[in-house]
Amino acid sequence: MQRPIYLDCHATTPVDERVLAAMLPYFRESFGNPASVGHLYGWEAESAVKLAREAIANSINATPEEIIFTSGATEANNLAIKGVAEAYHRKGRHIITLQTEHSAVLDPCGYLESLGFEITYLPVKSDGLIDLQELEMAIRPDTILVSVMAANNEIGVLQPIATIGQLCHERQILFHTDAAQAIGKIPLDVQAMQIDLMSLTAHKIYGAKGIGALYVRRRHPRVTLAPQLHGGGHERGMRSGTLYTPQIVGFAKALEIAIASQAEEEQKALTLRQHLWQKLSELESIRLNGHPKLRLAGNLNVSFRGINGQALMLALQTIVAISSGSACSSAKSAPSHVLKALGHTDELAYASIRFGIGRFNTLEEIEIVANHVVESVRSLRNS
Repeated sequence: MQRPIYLDCHATTPVDERVLAAMLPYFRESFGNPASVGHLYGWEAESAVKLAREAIANSINATPEEIIFTSGATEANNLAIKGVAEAYHRKGRHIITLQTEHSAVLDPCGYLESLGFEITYLPVKSDGLIDLQELEMAIRPDTILVSVMAANNEIGVLQPIATIGQLCHERQILFHTDAAQAIGKIPLDVQAMQIDLMSLTAHKIYGAKGIGALYVRRRHPRVTLAPQLHGGGHERGMRSGTLYTPQIVGFAKALEIAIASQAEEEQKALTLRQHLWQKLSELESIRLNGHPKLRLAGNLNVSFRGINGQALMLALQTIVAISSGSACSSAKSAPSHVLKALGHTDELAYASIRFGIGRFNTLEEIEIVANHVVESVRSLRNS
């Protein structure tokens, strides 16, 4: 049976063959524990992890010591937010974030509220962008952290990270960004953007699932974190647990490929997205969600008035793999909190579909999907 066309690259991506090739030796031949530094097998693994750490650090203008490996961006977000809260609670117990953040940021913030911290959940403008004046007004003497994602996982909106970083540093407040969707797709420079903590993951850029990292600034200022996992003192004491050498090597390779082809892939994704949007625009009563330009090149989030997004996905399930929102919350019956934050009604939020265009998609695939979406929407509206 022919498999559906895959257009859900914000949920995950297939492992690139070049990434898999880089990983394979560390499953069997060079399988040692990088912490076992008393023999050849450990040395091989330790060397591989060291080189990967250096490559990832260089890609964001950090130092290798500032890269803490985690199981993914969710763990990195938890370590950043809870780690700062626990380490800096004597300085203040106020944190600022956005209503449109991923649940891996919102849920840790909710947990901290249960412990007595105060969280300000800032609204966004109708295009999904933060209101910088509102952010500035929300800052208090006891604010210890601002957390704003670089690229939204549902609507692809790119926030003004460098401006936020400057604002936070001027007020001596730590700045964290969830860059799970941004890494490898847009330039990221932790020094120029004045980022103190940044969450990363590999599986959005054709690396393996189960591996991520947290950048933790060591100078100007030196960031202190309370570890959330104890036992062994790995990763400078911030994250205990045996390092997964194959995934780490693959992460570095995936990032190397993504950065080397960033401009080319962005242009290709943009071309395919524009073609898809042009075809979908043949329909009446559709709405583009998020800023039309300040968004990831491969993201297209559209609301089709008068239909149910789940019904549309069901009609298209043999043709294309798409989603109605975050992969981490798509099983929930509630409307997307991101679209609600844009001012959507429940009905309009339920009528939305996210298309995630990736490295291996073609114009022919986009044409096929667009034609079937148009046909299915018209059919559903007439039924």
